[in-house]
Parts: sequence; C-alpha cells; structure tokens
Amino acid sequence: MIYRAVCLLLSILAATACSKPEENAAKIDPGRLSEIVKVLASEEFGGRAPGTPGEDKTVAYLVDQFKSLGLEPGGENGSWTQAVPMIHTRVDASTPVFFGSGGKSDPLEQGVDIEVSTLRNLDRIRIEDAPVAFVGFGVDAPEREWNDFGSIDLEGKVAIFLVNDPDFAAGPNEPAAGRFGGRRMTYYGRWAYKFEEAARRGALAALVIHETEAAGYPWSVASSSPGENYALAQSGESARPVALQGWLHNDAAARLLARAGLDLDKLRVEARSPEFEAFDLQGVTFSADLSNSVETIESRNVLALLSGGARADEFLMASAHWDAYGKGEPDARGRTVRPGANDDALGTAGVLELARVLKAGPPLDRSVLFAVWTGEESGLLGSKAYAAKPVHPLEKTAANFTLDILQTAGAARDIILVGEGQSELEDDLVRAARSQGRVVTPESLPENGLFYRADHFSMARKGVPVLLIMGIAGGADLVDGGREAGEQWVADYVGNCYHKTCDAWDPDWDLTGAVQDISAIRMIMSDLGNSSRWPEWKPGSEFKAIRDRTAAARKP
Repeated sequence: MIYRAVCLLLSILAATACSKPEENAAKIDPGRLSEIVKVLASEEFGGRAPGTPGEDKTVAYLVDQFKSLGLEPGGENGSWTQAVPMIHTRVDASTPVFFGSGGKSDPLEQGVDIEVSTLRNLDRIRIEDAPVAFVGFGVDAPEREWNDFGSIDLEGKVAIFLVNDPDFAAGPNEPAAGRFGGRRMTYYGRWAYKFEEAARRGALAALVIHETEAAGYPWSVASSSPGENYALAQSGESARPVALQGWLHNDAAARLLARAGLDLDKLRVEARSPEFEAFDLQGVTFSADLSNSVETIESRNVLALLSGGARADEFLMASAHWDAYGKGEPDARGRTVRPGANDDALGTAGVLELARVLKAGPPLDRSVLFAVWTGEESGLLGSKAYAAKPVHPLEKTAANFTLDILQTAGAARDIILVGEGQSELEDDLVRAARSQGRVVTPESLPENGLFYRADHFSMARKGVPVLLIMGIAGGADLVDGGREAGEQWVADYVGNCYHKTCDAWDPDWDLTGAVQDISAIRMIMSDLGNSSRWPEWKPGSEFKAIRDRTAAARKP
C-alpha cells in the first residue's frame, strides 16, 4: 500500500511513475538532463556562439549523442547537419551616432542611449543628416483597418517606432482597444516586423523605442550585444535590410522628440488612434559613420532521424536551439562567457531525452526528426533556413514541438501554454497534462509576444502546427510555493540571468517541473506517432490558410 501511494504521488508531481528498472529507459531522466547541460554550458564550450570553436564542440557533442542513441542522420545528403551560411557583423560600438537639430548634435552612446547593428555586408555605414520620421507603432494591417504610414515616404529616412501593438496600453474606451488582441502581442508588435516594414518602405534605418513592459525585457537585455548581429547569407527576403537597426532608449527618445517640440507620452496616446499618420520630425536629422567588420560563417543545424514504420514518410519534429551568446563584457565577478544553460542547453537536453525515450519505446508509425538549431539568438536563423529549404517535407510534417527555456524550480500543478487559440495541439496538451494530474494555464504575459520569439515560429509561418514550451511565459503554480513562487522564479531569471553570464548550470536545480513538461510532450508525440490524425490550426489563426493550401499532400 505504501509503495503504491508513493508511486501515485511521484506520478502526479514528476510525471514519472514508479517502475521496474527495465522500464526506466522510457522515462525522462532529470539526472541526464542536468549532465547534458553541465557539458554544454561549461567554459570549454565558450557560450556556444555560431562560428566559434564552441560551435564545433557543440555540433560534435550533439552528433555523438544522437549516434550513441542509435538514431540515423537526418540532415543534408545523408549527413547529421544542414549548412546555414550566415554573416556575423560588428559595427564599431565605440563610435557614437548623432541626432541633430538647430545646428547642434546630440551624441548617442552605444549600449547606453542606443543599440544599433546591421544585417548588411558592408565595410562602412555612412548616414549623413538623414531626415527622421516618427511612424507610431508602424503597423500596416488592412484586415484590421489600420495603417500608421498614411502617405509618408520613408525613402532615405530614419524611422522611429513605438514597441508592441497599438492596443497594448489602450484603455477600454480608446479606439485601439481590442483591435490587436488586447495585451496579447501580434506579429505587428514584434521588432522584427517593424524592421521588415521599414525596409519594404525604403528607410535607411529603423529604431524601436524601448519600454521594458511593452518589450517584455529590460534595456540590459536589448543592449546586451551592442553593434553585433547575424543574418542569413542568402536570406530570401524580398527587401534589402535597412542599413542600421536597433533600439532607442526611452530617455534618448524623449530628448529627441523634445527637440522637435513634441512629448513622447502624448505621442504614445495619439498613436493609439486609427487616425494617426506618420510624420517627419521637422529639422531633426540622424548621422552615423561606423566601421563594420563582416565575418562569413558556415554554421550548422544538427538533425537526427528516428525512422517510422507504416507512415514513415510523415514526420513529427522535436526541436530546440544549441546556440547561446558566446562571450561578452566581464561581469562583476570577471566572467565573460554567457553559457546559456537554461536558454537553451536545457531545451537541447530535453530534445536528446525525447530522442532517447522514443527510441527505447515501442516503434512509431511516423518518423521523428530531432532538430537542434543554430542562430536562434540572432533572429531564428537556423530554423528559418530549414523552413526555407526543408530536408523533410513540411507539408507532411504533422507537428513541431519546441523546447526553449524550462523552469528549474520544481514540480508544478500546471503547464504553461504559449499562444492560446492557435492549434489543436493545445487540446492534446490539455489531455497530456490531465493524465499527469495537472492543468494547462495560458501564458501570463501574452504581451511579451513569446509565440513570435522562438524557433517554432519559423515552422508556423510555413503552416506546420506548433507547440512551444517556454518556462518564462508565466509563473507556474509550483507545488512548493504556488503561483507566487513560480512568478518569482520568472522574475529572478529574466531580470538577473537571461542572456547573461549567470545563466549557468546549477547542481541545485530542481528539474522535476522540466521533466513533467518534457514528459507531456513525449505523450503527445507517442500518440501522434501512431496516428493518422493531422492536427489543424484553429479558425481565426493566421496560419490556417497556409496549411490548407497543402492539404492534398497529406493522406488520411
């Protein structure tokens, strides 16, 4: 009786029922998760930046792990990898840029007042007295009857954007209220969309005014790598990127607008109206003369395959990203390596554990691709490259499951859902959580736009149904401490360690909650792996029409 009671308790809290020793191979192992992270986040791997010796060590380690599990190569031409050609750019962060007006210049210090970088393959970037335009939120959304640009011509100008969507801070009686999903960020709110829109309209540069709450992270994160960026060498984008892009500190933006006789806080309110139209800041200019070093990198995605049976030409995909932020400025303790232990060595460890338990379990009808991407921290580059040139057909990929940051604070009564209302995979998650004695809780900070900030988004844009597990999407209801403790864990991690040197392996992590979440994904994958079911996007999802166009390729 005591043994059965202990088993039941462990099943609820850890999603790992008591079992005979020979059954343990099919359980997610927290010890293995920890050991994998310990290796990947070690000093030897140097922060796992693309194009560094840390990449070579990482790729070799991952390939060795997949080989040892008995998987097959899933990459190009029968290999374990997919080439991801990219460029690594570094503009001279020690050289200030300037806003000018009335014959006076206001120097902007990189990392303090501004953070700018480039995606262009240029040795030098010169912008001399370019006109500056304020474009509000910079949204052109005909389906929502919203166009911030009006008749303005951005050719040769510097565009200044507000971050997030027009209705992020709108009151209930304001005209923007509910037009973009309320507090839930749409793609229009993402900085990536704003830079793309500026490029489409011929702007020279694009700057987004930083606000911690609206951006979803503090200035220290936005300015963590001043002057540095990555881009795909062959991006396939229809418009050439702007020459400079980045963030403008809120205080610097307020000074800039004051030069033109304007008040930033008032402009934020005015921009929340569909009648708002972008305008030039009279007499204000922007200048920069920056040297730029360009490094060509042949980075790699790591791909491993677990071949299926009766439906082997259909695929499930489990993915994470192997890259982190490499080395940066010394912290207070003199550390320079930003090891990315949780972001995303732990997610990578989760993919390896999924590979191990699915390989050890009963054979699946469908094949499973285990993908560990490069370049996520540089703009989802590895997953974007795969989506543009998939090794295995995306129209016959039933689902993508992405692990990116898992909570390390212990067992939870719930699992956090990112991007509520998108696909039927959410219903699968509810069933898996219920079998663990847990519930699904929607993300608590939908305004952070996490659905658009992880690698699954590259697959979603091609129509593949996706499910993201991300521990910072909301404070979990922890068994020890409840929701308050879960929210405190998120605040501590994001505020102190996200993208910083202290995102390091910790032997005291309690990975029970991470095991629960990975186990829930394993349940869904096992079910879909022996199913003829194709999860669908829900009505109203912006990705449904994309998927529907390839329906004929999928057999019932």
